[in-house]
Amino acid sequence: MDTSLISSQTVELVSLLTGQRLRQEDITPPVLFLAGLVTVLLGVIHADGTVDAEEIQHLRTTLTELIPANNSLRQLVMLMVKSVREQQVYKKLTVLLALTACFSEEEKLLLISFGYQMSAADGTIDKREKQYLTLIADRLGVDARYLTVLEASFSSQTISDTAALAEVHSLLDPARFQSLDSMFVRAASHIIEHLRAKPKQQKNRKHSVSSYQELKKFQEYWQQLDAVCGKLGLTLRDGSDRNVLSPNLTEEVTKISQRLKSQCFRVAVVGEFSKGKSTLLNALLGEEIQPVRDIPCSGTVTVLKYGPQQRVICKYKDGREEEISPQKYKEKASISEEAALGSFGDEIVNSEIEEIIFEHPNLELCTNGVEIIDTPGLNEHAERTLVTEQVLKTTDAVIFLTNAQNALTKTERELLLYLKKKLNPGKDDEAAKNIFVLVNFADLLRREGSRQQVKVKVENFVKQPNLIAGENRIHLISAQSALDATLDGTENEYVKSFQDFTKSLEQFLTVERGAIALQQSAAGIKQIINTGCAELTQERKILEGKLTVSPGDKLKIFELMAEASGRDVKVKLLADELMEKCVEEAIESWNEWLEGLAERLIAKSALWTSEHSHMWSQKELTKDYSDQFVEDITQEIEDWTTQKVQSILQQNMGALNSQIDEEIYAIRQEFQKFDKQLSSNLVSQFNNLAMAGNLGEIGTSGSGIAESIDDIGDGGFMGGLGIGAVAAAVLIALPLGIIPVILGTIVAGLGGGLGLSFLDGDTVKGQIKEKVCELGFKNFDESSQSILDKIQERIIALFEKRIETSNNVMSKAISVWDNLLEQQEKRDRQNQKECEAQKVWLADKRRELEQVQNQIEAILNQSDR
Repeated sequence: MDTSLISSQTVELVSLLTGQRLRQEDITPPVLFLAGLVTVLLGVIHADGTVDAEEIQHLRTTLTELIPANNSLRQLVMLMVKSVREQQVYKKLTVLLALTACFSEEEKLLLISFGYQMSAADGTIDKREKQYLTLIADRLGVDARYLTVLEASFSSQTISDTAALAEVHSLLDPARFQSLDSMFVRAASHIIEHLRAKPKQQKNRKHSVSSYQELKKFQEYWQQLDAVCGKLGLTLRDGSDRNVLSPNLTEEVTKISQRLKSQCFRVAVVGEFSKGKSTLLNALLGEEIQPVRDIPCSGTVTVLKYGPQQRVICKYKDGREEEISPQKYKEKASISEEAALGSFGDEIVNSEIEEIIFEHPNLELCTNGVEIIDTPGLNEHAERTLVTEQVLKTTDAVIFLTNAQNALTKTERELLLYLKKKLNPGKDDEAAKNIFVLVNFADLLRREGSRQQVKVKVENFVKQPNLIAGENRIHLISAQSALDATLDGTENEYVKSFQDFTKSLEQFLTVERGAIALQQSAAGIKQIINTGCAELTQERKILEGKLTVSPGDKLKIFELMAEASGRDVKVKLLADELMEKCVEEAIESWNEWLEGLAERLIAKSALWTSEHSHMWSQKELTKDYSDQFVEDITQEIEDWTTQKVQSILQQNMGALNSQIDEEIYAIRQEFQKFDKQLSSNLVSQFNNLAMAGNLGEIGTSGSGIAESIDDIGDGGFMGGLGIGAVAAAVLIALPLGIIPVILGTIVAGLGGGLGLSFLDGDTVKGQIKEKVCELGFKNFDESSQSILDKIQERIIALFEKRIETSNNVMSKAISVWDNLLEQQEKRDRQNQKECEAQKVWLADKRRELEQVQNQIEAILNQSDR
């Protein structure tokens, strides 16, 4: 609906029909459609000269179904019914044409569809009623073929023109009306339910959407590297059994092997409801698996992955796991219609389900090492937003969906900026490379010029500085058309555009994600090999008498091992002290911040705006203000976190890091003294072992390659989180969804409106703002402690992570000392013949390590081609 075409004449007509003095801002799409609908339905009722009870009841039922209870539009539509009937507006075709001047083709067809349904309400379609509808449809420009489909559908006749039936289904697809109002979605869904079903072709699956050859190759590289780990593990275990190689080396290569076996790409589908997320997932999977509704249906995270057999695993928040039948999957994966529409928010909040895992042996994309995450959505409900934000932390790529008919709404643009911030924490000056914007329902744009305009609009937005980087990040698609063609074994332009998208996604995953992770895994293995070679060299020197650990040296080493343990305890005590200090300072800063919060938010409420009318869209108006309340309070928290918590963390974590660096420096100095004294290579062993540990431990949880790349940190001894990343991590821990100011609660608290429809607009809006602030503050006060608790938990977790990493490095130092002592003690027990045999064994093991090194290089060279 092109509201820019609403003229002063239209405003006067609607004012006349309602008996109210309206302004242009009050003439919303629902108001216009209802005015036209009432006119057409009453015209059908009076066309045959009689008014049947069935028709009157059908009129009431239709309007009740379209307009929710307690919605002020009900009062408005009753005024319209009275005026249209008394003034016989339905006989004035010029009035109806003026009311529908800004209607789109599908909106006009929807209007006529209700007319045909009304005509059939008494059991038959009267000839005079049909003539009335034909005349109106002709003046509105509705295709006569579509009228035949509507007449046949509502009178249970056979439809021979299946092409016209398919076109009517396409034009009345509820997805076309998402950009207008939920009333239009309900209206289109109502008509679709009563239309004859679309004819379906035999699904012979002659082709798939994509072959994913590059992903298949990459899977082979992972498997080859894992095979190398297996061979290396045998060599290291043999060396450990003979007290030549440190047992830590076997442990580290096992960690890398475990990661390689569980390695996968994780791709999340994100967007507001009814943008086609579930249909897109089905197209990616090549099967109709995800539930599809015209309301938000994903109530929890659903992970779709490869499995040797089809099964569904339901994971609960209390740690329980339950395997359920595939038949129950759609029921578990969905939320009720009432909850989805916001009526029962508690159903979402109190859900016991954490995630649902769907395993299948034949899903197109998943068989090639990709896990697809169907997220609950953003900006639909606070708790679902929180779940989605948690998913983003371990996601390799994000697919953001928007509707071609209203691409990148204001809310969606804000969501994209928000996504970029969450995917690039602490890197505001860098664009996100892992966001793909899919403009769905491109088939609903009939003209090529319209498609180009939409693409240019999206491109212009994402090209703004530091938002999205990379080639082929924007694609116009029709997920449903691509899926239909795939299932039918046919080809169409949408299969081609969908393949263009999957190829660009595949290119990103393999080149910009997978190649880096592959190199990091290989680097970890190389560090292990280097350490092994250094230990073999050390053993040979001991056998040849070129390196001897004297009794005095042994005593000193025992002292240094005890000292390393003492350093670990020292770091732990300091960390506990700084952690407690950090938490106390954060609490004090939080309380200071709270003191002026109310005044700041009330001042900001003066800037809140909404396109909704204060007269009959108070619920929507209230929701807009509630959204802005949450945005303002969230920004307040993020500003406090950035300015205050970051400073507190930098100071306290910086002091801990300085102490850890000092302890590690002292350890390295001791190693260097022994290297100089004994001609050993202890520093090199320590460096390699510490780095191998950092690389080997990353991503072992199987939560995606993104974690493998992002957790490398500064790449030094400590790895993990640096000072800047610490602050970013805290920001990550404070997503929008954690603020329990549930929008539905605020709206419900107002009862859908204040009953002030006919007061001055500014007065009504001001009173609604006051009420939103009042209820918002109340909810926030009740939950502010839980937010502060979350902040404290995150601070504690950061310190504990640092302690764990420090402890790991100290353990590596002790391991290096211990291995040197083991080698010397073994040499002291050997005779000359045993020494010579040991030298031969050492040479064999070195060759084995070198062979593994060569195999790794061969794999990397192959992957670079």
